[in-house]
Amino acid sequence: MTEKITPIAIEDKMRESYLNYSLSVIASRALPDVRDGLKPVHRRILYAAREISLFYNKPHKKSARVVGEVLGKYHPHGDAAVYAAMVRMAQHFNQRYQLIDGHGNFGSIDGDSAAAMRYTEVRLTELAESILSDINLNTVDFTDNFDGSLQEPVILPSRIPNLLVNGASGIAVGMSTDIPPHNINETIDALLHLLKHPNARLETLMKYLPGPDFPTGAQIMGNNGIIDAYKTGKGKIILRAKTKIEKKGKKTNIIITEIPYQLNKSRLIEEIADLVNSGKIDGISDLRDETDQEGIRVVIELKANTDTELILNRLYKYSSMQTSYRINMLALVGQKPLTMNLRTILQHFIDFRRKVITRRTKHKLEKATMRHHILEGLIKAIDKMDLVISIIRNSQSTSEARKNLINKLKISQEQATAILEMQLQRLVGMETEKLLAEAKDLAVDIKTYQAILNNQDKLDDLLKDELNETKNRFSDKRRTEIIADEKKAQISEEDLIKDKDAIITFSYRQNIKRTNSKEYARTSKKDYITTVLKGSSLDPLLFFTNTGDVYTIPIHNIEEHHGLSTGESIKKYLKIPLKEKIVNIICLNEEIKQQYITITTKNGMVKKTAAKEYFTNYNSIKAINLKKKDEVVDVFISDGNQEIMLATKAGQTIRFNEKSVNDTGRNTMGKIGIKLEKNDSIVSSNLLNDNDFIIAISTSGKAKRTAIKEYKVQKRNGKGLKTCGSKIHQMSAVLSVPQDKYILIVSSDERLFPVTVKDITETQRDGNMFQLIDLNENEEITGAYILPVYNENNPE
Repeated sequence: MTEKITPIAIEDKMRESYLNYSLSVIASRALPDVRDGLKPVHRRILYAAREISLFYNKPHKKSARVVGEVLGKYHPHGDAAVYAAMVRMAQHFNQRYQLIDGHGNFGSIDGDSAAAMRYTEVRLTELAESILSDINLNTVDFTDNFDGSLQEPVILPSRIPNLLVNGASGIAVGMSTDIPPHNINETIDALLHLLKHPNARLETLMKYLPGPDFPTGAQIMGNNGIIDAYKTGKGKIILRAKTKIEKKGKKTNIIITEIPYQLNKSRLIEEIADLVNSGKIDGISDLRDETDQEGIRVVIELKANTDTELILNRLYKYSSMQTSYRINMLALVGQKPLTMNLRTILQHFIDFRRKVITRRTKHKLEKATMRHHILEGLIKAIDKMDLVISIIRNSQSTSEARKNLINKLKISQEQATAILEMQLQRLVGMETEKLLAEAKDLAVDIKTYQAILNNQDKLDDLLKDELNETKNRFSDKRRTEIIADEKKAQISEEDLIKDKDAIITFSYRQNIKRTNSKEYARTSKKDYITTVLKGSSLDPLLFFTNTGDVYTIPIHNIEEHHGLSTGESIKKYLKIPLKEKIVNIICLNEEIKQQYITITTKNGMVKKTAAKEYFTNYNSIKAINLKKKDEVVDVFISDGNQEIMLATKAGQTIRFNEKSVNDTGRNTMGKIGIKLEKNDSIVSSNLLNDNDFIIAISTSGKAKRTAIKEYKVQKRNGKGLKTCGSKIHQMSAVLSVPQDKYILIVSSDERLFPVTVKDITETQRDGNMFQLIDLNENEEITGAYILPVYNENNPE
């Protein structure tokens, strides 16, 4: 015999082998069946336990006995895998409704392993027996086991909607399933409603089945993830530990009473301890586990005067006290994996139970019909007993007697066989009456079975009765609370911060300080506070730069200092390019939301934008769209009804109403504020107040003070008015300042000159300027700031 070799590409062989492996894993190992909600290993464990009579009302037997039965007869895999699957079916914290009743150590919610199978004992639970009920009534198909020596069920005729009730999880090849457990009452209520209303909407079904119900309780935060999962088969829900607050004297304790599903309690406690040790969560003085047989009790002891809600929010944010659970309702439908919505899963179970009831009824009808037929023969034989005895006595063999009975009594072979096997005690009158009564009852049963098989409504009535019976037997209360408010699941940055008043100071030397003290005016030597802002630790600070960019720092990120501290360099908190410099800082609090942020530029542009547009989650945004060679000169808060003054280097000023500038979005250019002559540019912009003076300061150190009324209101986009009669002066700053304020004048040599407004000579708008600062050779005044506070004791 010649050997034939067929060449095949290794890619094709690998593809074929991998596909076969994938299909085997998907259909025979990793995924549950939509009908009984079980994977093959779980199905075999339950069936094997039944075969050795481990019923819920019988004594337990060694786990090793069941594992051996499963391995030897149905499941040729590792004993550890089978035992692990059985252990999980016995764990109250993993199974919403346990299928295995275990004696001994079956592990704990702390992640402890179960004892070896030789030490533990098991038996079926009553609910597991409902999954196996009627299996001997031809309700399901059987197939050969792995070696063809025995038969095993392809599916179990479950009366329990187990796929939803106990859920399932598994990883196949290229797919996985995560079906959460549900409350049996609610699941059956949803089935009953769908049975009555086949076209029921999801919203209606969810009135009966509002969401998953986990064995460990806890809370589901929000409905959106549940709705997505029930509508599409996929979704994500947020699970949160359930807590309560206990107060003992001055001390407050947070008590964790329920934890998210499949969370290791010991690991959670370690997580919290690590967060405390790393300083991510402060305010916790002690942490201990007081869990006992009554339930979970993890005690988090707080320090005195600690904000309990703040600690809880941080625990939810940083620890597994709040976790997400992915739902992927994928199961086998006719050996094919399908992702199904809630209604489809419920409908599959209804269809399955209809088939089970139909097969069971047919089986009972066949048995009842056959028994009734036999009884008719026995009754007929009793009526003609003398003839029967004569036939039997005169027959030479059993077969001859059977043949003669068939011919003489006009009966079937089965009836004749039953007559020959009948005991003489049946001839007693009472026994005869029993046969007649049995035949009568069977006739009623046969009509009932036929009615069920011939009428869909009667079959559904029987299905409803069975569902209600199951519900009454195994009903319990919902454990997992559903919090409808989706927002409560979102832990924002503000939820992690204690809301407290803050004073922010920013100095000329760019030192920033946060304090809640009234003594905030302290600065380092030869430095002055140029900005003082009041807000909350929850508010963001906006740093506007000359390039039109805005950088955001939450106030709580700035380290808090005592009042006498000089603060820290802004470089510690803000990394901005070297070409940019900070023009102004604004604290974006709730009051400012109703106002405007106005920006003026070197080229005379003015832009007004609603402050609420700066409330973003970005660390850096654009505040204005600048033309080439233009830059931001000033930024200030306005209410929309004030007057603005722009001043140029050449000494031109224009005063106009803010209303003439329409508000626009952030990334816009704005409007022209003043028409500039060639080589002129804006040096200052101001919001005007009636009692202010206009202080003009030249680059040469001269200055003057003028009443604001001398600067008449004009229309925007004009050339403006002169602020000085002489053309030789170049302006370094033109400020609108109250008389009791100090101005900080800055020179090119980095010298700082604090002067009071009262010390500046008052003249008319077109009057001369007077020397205020004596400058060194080639030194110029480069700018001026209005000091919000002035500390006369500041060291020089």
